[in-house]
Amino acid sequence: MNKRDLMRMEFIGLNVSVLSTPCYSGISGVVVDETKNTFVVNSGGYKKIIPKPGNMFEFTHEDKKFVIMGTDVRYRPEDRIKKVR
Repeated sequence: MNKRDLMRMEFIGLNVSVLSTPCYSGISGVVVDETKNTFVVNSGGYKKIIPKPGNMFEFTHEDKKFVIMGTDVRYRPEDRIKKVR
């Protein structure tokens, strides 16, 4: 699996850490929902809404880590498969 394959799959259920923006940096947990512009992350028992634009995310899938810019996946989840190249 490579980064492009990950960007085309479902993010819900994956572990994620926010790497950029000081106000969101350090938030990590499991993605529980996704919209065009946000991820909802269950972090420490709280659901936190993280905007995609302006943030960098590190996803863990099958013990591999992938860093993805939020603007690269700024699509509705159902449209991302067609639009990510």
